[in-house]
Amino acid sequence: MRVTKTFSTFSFCLMLFSGLAGVLSPGPASAQQQEKRIALVVGNGAYAKSPLATAANDAGLIAQTLQAAGFDVIGARDLDGDTLRRSFRDFIQKAEASGPDTVAMVYLAGYGMQLAGENYFIPVDSPISRDTEVPTEGMRISDYVRQLASLPLKAGIVVLDAARQQPFIEGGQPLASGLALVEPDVHMLIAFNAAPGTIAPIEQGSYGVYAQSLAEMIRTGGLPLPEVFNRVRLRVNEASKGAQVPWDAGKIDAQFMFFDRAPDAPAEAPPDQAAAVRNKPIRDLGVQDAYASALERDTMQGYEDFLVAYPGDPLAKRVRAIAAARREAITWLRSYRADTPQAYWSYLRRYPRGPHAGDARRRLAILTAELEPPPSFAVIDYDVPPPPPDEFVYIDRAALMFSDPEFDFAPPPPPPLFFLPPPPPDFVVLVPPPPPIGLYILPQPFFVPIPIYVRQPVYVAPPPNNIIFANIHNTTVINTVINRPPQPGPVAPGGGNVRPNAKGVAVLPGVKGAPGQGGVTQTGSGPALPPAVAQRASLIHQGKLPVPLSASINPAAKPGTPGTLSGQKAAPNTPLPANISPNALPQGQALPKTNALPVPGTKGAPAVPPRTTGPVPNAPNPNARLAPQGQPGTNAPAAPVGQPKAGGSVQAPEAKPVVPETARRPNAVPPPPKSAAAPSRPIPQATPRAPIQPQVQRAEPPRRAAPPPRPAPQMARPAPPPPQRVAAPPPPRPAPPPPPRPAPQIARPAPPPPRPAPPPRPAAAAAKKCPPNVPKC
Repeated sequence: MRVTKTFSTFSFCLMLFSGLAGVLSPGPASAQQQEKRIALVVGNGAYAKSPLATAANDAGLIAQTLQAAGFDVIGARDLDGDTLRRSFRDFIQKAEASGPDTVAMVYLAGYGMQLAGENYFIPVDSPISRDTEVPTEGMRISDYVRQLASLPLKAGIVVLDAARQQPFIEGGQPLASGLALVEPDVHMLIAFNAAPGTIAPIEQGSYGVYAQSLAEMIRTGGLPLPEVFNRVRLRVNEASKGAQVPWDAGKIDAQFMFFDRAPDAPAEAPPDQAAAVRNKPIRDLGVQDAYASALERDTMQGYEDFLVAYPGDPLAKRVRAIAAARREAITWLRSYRADTPQAYWSYLRRYPRGPHAGDARRRLAILTAELEPPPSFAVIDYDVPPPPPDEFVYIDRAALMFSDPEFDFAPPPPPPLFFLPPPPPDFVVLVPPPPPIGLYILPQPFFVPIPIYVRQPVYVAPPPNNIIFANIHNTTVINTVINRPPQPGPVAPGGGNVRPNAKGVAVLPGVKGAPGQGGVTQTGSGPALPPAVAQRASLIHQGKLPVPLSASINPAAKPGTPGTLSGQKAAPNTPLPANISPNALPQGQALPKTNALPVPGTKGAPAVPPRTTGPVPNAPNPNARLAPQGQPGTNAPAAPVGQPKAGGSVQAPEAKPVVPETARRPNAVPPPPKSAAAPSRPIPQATPRAPIQPQVQRAEPPRRAAPPPRPAPQMARPAPPPPQRVAAPPPPRPAPPPPPRPAPQIARPAPPPPRPAPPPRPAAAAAKKCPPNVPKC
């Protein structure tokens, strides 16, 4: 009995000790490392041959969205080849130093090209005119993606918003259009704005449909990474009316979400319903649901299943074109990976006039193989069957675009709600961003507040110098700080943004009382420039490097003239607004003051203008009800002394020359332009007369002695002074403001002078004071 009791006591103590140890020792959840997020965003639009209207704005929108999701973003626009490659190298070094719990994302908007199975991003200064110049002038994406994939990152995401019709190479052996199909490395996801081998239509709005759809899905919250891009595909296909079908492929095992969703968030659709539809075979779905399901899966099997289930439906033509492009892209990828003469002969046998026929012949020439295959050779085994005859109409062409009117595709139906809910009302039409304030700086869009039930994951490490991350729901800060147009200011290496202090109040770096780097930082809530870009911009501002040619395509800056804008010399350390269209300002007109004044509140700058309220111009966003501070038209600074105001009048200090006006009255023609000084003339008219009259009476003897110093003014022109005095009455006549009357005013005084002329002479005789009885004096 005692042994049993002792054993029970011992067991109880052991259990108590074990429980206490479990409480004291941190569990897996509490020991979870904070996730770091970094991003590189580039928007190239200022190409000489064919500029892109939305590339820079798209990059600014994605950069802002990633900032809200907790990414430490560096971004720039219109980069040349050297600066682009250096920025990528700096970013890879940053990712390497960030540690294993890091998610690295790259977004590139601009022109992309494929050549011989490789994708290239084109810098704005690339003088490409032949296919042999693509590898030397373009930046090969795979070189940097492989370096990123070799790092022990949690996840890597590379988005290429660059599948467009290339304007560089005309004639010769045609190049395949769009981007080449690639296989992602482990822990990596690759995404294109258009399916491999296809191109997106030209866009002229404020933002591209792909960038806006990607920003919308990132902000939705609660979506795993694959579902984000699945929804992007559906939204882009819906918004472009089928003209664009994005693509992505990934091998990311880690769980990743841009935003969390609160438990009490409104339900989009019953999850079991969506799961049931997704798991159903396509043949068991209605035609519209089947189309949306095939597009969401985006696999060859899914498209073929749709064609088998609905071969005669109008949507079958569209699905057949998508499947044809995917089949050809897979065939070429397998041929390029084999990289043998047999592989390229096998491709040419399937696609003798296919989009990659030129690439196959180039590779055969490099391998010193015959262009024509021998009678018998080992045909390689592809993953997909040969193309049916009805697919060649979509493949045997230089560029494949789903909006080609020759295809006469039926518009796709909207996806069902359980696949894709409608977009938020405040994110349908976005306000165009204000022009950037300097070279390489991305446009800063007006930030739309994120719904209150969408929030950042608690395990995300707060990025440095990011006021957006801490205020995604704070409409006061969003309207008064984040949506305030950026003020010009010099940029130092390392960038710098508006940063909140310990109390969460926004503080401008470089302003007195705020943290910064000696007052030389980039203001605004936008992303910082990459170090290599900031260094180059600083050298250009100092005049040590010429203004890049890309800055003379969209902006008013002229190449080779640092610090010059539209013929106006810029003040020292004033950034060049390199996104102003050449027709925005007439020749010789100064730039808007928002791009010319220093940051308010800094030394030597005007005081900070008071904040005003009012709607953002042209803003359909119902959440942004307060106009951003510093918005043009709300806090316009007063015109400098002596400069015309907005109404065309001149400030009072211009009337200073009225004092010596009596001495200049013989040349009284200039006063007509000074119509503003007319009210002050009656006062000088009465005051000079009284002192001048006694001066003539008392100073007659000195007057005779005085002529030697100025004989010409008084002796040679005795008559003119009377006209001057007579001309004094006309000043009341100039009261009519019309400037055409100055001529009649000068012509009318001519008759009056004869009258006063005699009186002054007797007056002068009377001034001799002769006695009344003396005839001669």
